[in-house]
Amino acid sequence: MSRIGTGVAARWSGRPPRRVAAVMAATLGLSVALGGTSLADRNANGASTPAVTRAGLDPSLVAGRGASVDFAEQEAENAATNGTVIGPDRTAYTLPSEASGRRAVKLTPGQHVEFTLPGAANAITVRYSIPDAPNGGGITAPLNVTVNGGARKSMTLTSQYAWLYNQYPFSNDPNADLLHPDWWITECACVPAATTPTPAITKPFRPSHFYDEQRLLLGRTYRAGDRVRLTVPAGSNAAWTVIDLLDSHLVGAPHVRLVAANVLAFGADPLGRRDSADAFDRAIAFAKGKRLKVYIPPGTYQVNRHIIVDDVTIEGAGNWYTIIKGREVTLPAPAPDGSVHTGVGFYGKDASAGGSDDVHLSGFAIEGDVRERIDTDQVNGVGGAMSNSTISGLHIRHTKVGLWFDGPMTNLKITNNVVVDQIADGLNFHTGVTNSVVSNNFIRNSGDDGLAMWSEKTSNAGNTFDHNTVQTPVLANGIAVYGGTDNTVSNNLVADPIREGSAIQVGSRFGAEAFAGHLWVRDNTTVRAGTYELNWNIGLGAIWFYALEKNIAADIQVVGNHFLDNTYNAIMLVSDWPVKDLYSITNVHFKDIRVDGTGTSVVSARVKGSASFENVDARNVGAVGVNNCGAFNFPSTGSEFSLTDLGGNDGGGTTGPWLAPWELPNTITCDDRPPVVAPPAPSPW
Repeated sequence: MSRIGTGVAARWSGRPPRRVAAVMAATLGLSVALGGTSLADRNANGASTPAVTRAGLDPSLVAGRGASVDFAEQEAENAATNGTVIGPDRTAYTLPSEASGRRAVKLTPGQHVEFTLPGAANAITVRYSIPDAPNGGGITAPLNVTVNGGARKSMTLTSQYAWLYNQYPFSNDPNADLLHPDWWITECACVPAATTPTPAITKPFRPSHFYDEQRLLLGRTYRAGDRVRLTVPAGSNAAWTVIDLLDSHLVGAPHVRLVAANVLAFGADPLGRRDSADAFDRAIAFAKGKRLKVYIPPGTYQVNRHIIVDDVTIEGAGNWYTIIKGREVTLPAPAPDGSVHTGVGFYGKDASAGGSDDVHLSGFAIEGDVRERIDTDQVNGVGGAMSNSTISGLHIRHTKVGLWFDGPMTNLKITNNVVVDQIADGLNFHTGVTNSVVSNNFIRNSGDDGLAMWSEKTSNAGNTFDHNTVQTPVLANGIAVYGGTDNTVSNNLVADPIREGSAIQVGSRFGAEAFAGHLWVRDNTTVRAGTYELNWNIGLGAIWFYALEKNIAADIQVVGNHFLDNTYNAIMLVSDWPVKDLYSITNVHFKDIRVDGTGTSVVSARVKGSASFENVDARNVGAVGVNNCGAFNFPSTGSEFSLTDLGGNDGGGTTGPWLAPWELPNTITCDDRPPVVAPPAPSPW
């Protein structure tokens, strides 16, 4: 969510009821590095057997879930290298914690990592991190690319879009003092402004958002078994370069539309030397008058403001070929919506002006220039209100939010897009979006929720998030639903949330309208989820329900989900201490669930209410199966939260069956900070 108060960390509004010792990073039990050991190349010619993964997992474990993508993912830690594998680590503010699969390869100048192509490819994407400048702002550094030792290509890596620091909404300055000295700080267990003397913080304070990624066309097609080597040249000014993964692509020929309003005919510059926004406007106006499509041929086009779209189809040659790229521009005076900047973006008309209708965008990339988080700024890749519209085949990076929609609006289909390296959300349905579908999209490295439905002021209703992949959201959740009516989250793959959120959140918060009708959470897979909540000093669940502002009482069916390698709990239901006796969570039904590995419990309840469980199978459970604190009043009648066993709940861990008969319906088993037992890697069920 792109607003003040995002994540749990806006401010701790009440101390936990029981004081505990400060939880150190080691408590996670998951920060074991590999001792800094340098790995030698794995065979005589420097190649290794290709290990293709999905979200760092064997693809068989996530078959049929997540987005179907046109690339093969290979983790650097599985490739041949003379560098150093870092991780695994799930502690926030570390390089491996933000890496896919929580491991990566660190190279110093002169070192390399080499990937063996699993199939034909003519393009690659490299996800990487390099250091920030000492005073912020980023640096650039080279990375050499060779295939089979042949001709060298060079990529210019940058950290100008990475490295945020401090408290929300974050700073680009590694030397900054606290942005909010009146906020609760976990590190000192204090409110600094109320503490005498004021505790010092270690600078840079809470560094995060380390990674970026770049794409490169290789110039020809290579075969399976060919070796792509990434080498940091000896003269690099980057003290280190971390390679997280390589995606290999087989990119098709450019799409051509002959009968169309070609933007070149209206003065657009495909070399990006001058601003083409006015030319785009002229092409759109002509196309609407002649009932033609707008075509943007291959090239890089400079656009430094919003392009307003309504009743128009705009096609590019493909997102590897048609790139719309813009600078962030400071406005001479704040806009009515509070924006102080503008930048590249395709926007429907504002809902107050009736919104836009019949808009179709496809086949191009949007590259912004957003390096700081200003929540009032409309510097998103796609925005406004668009009804009866489609968005497909876009590649969006370096904007604030990839796609942000303010309704009322209806019948929008968002499919087959890639959204990476955002300062805030990947996509957000904000207020009054109905009967719309987000399907087969790939989201990586969002600075906030990967996908969100936020029913502020007006409910989102009848929407579906289906078969999407969300990886490494740096803050908050992979998928979040804040209020709404009759919505569905299905067949998604969510991996590696970093902090103050988890894979899936169902939340009554941020001023959202109440949940009504039903919410289906079906057939999703999460992995390495359940982050450590810094302000509460507890571990979250891979899926967590949060009743902060209202009861959660709609018909919620959580069916067919797989929760793999959970850092803490698989399932969590929680309220906040100041409202613990006001709000409850009821009418939640868990059925046909697989839980493979928990650092702590299968279920953790810190709220009033109830839930039912049927055919929930668990294994490799690290602590007692159910942690049931209820609302922390500890009445003699039992916990304020009741669990109903509908049968078929099997398995457990070292403490016995996860759902033991003596725990039902509401036995108090309150230990929400047990020792963490790192689960084994997921395996076939």
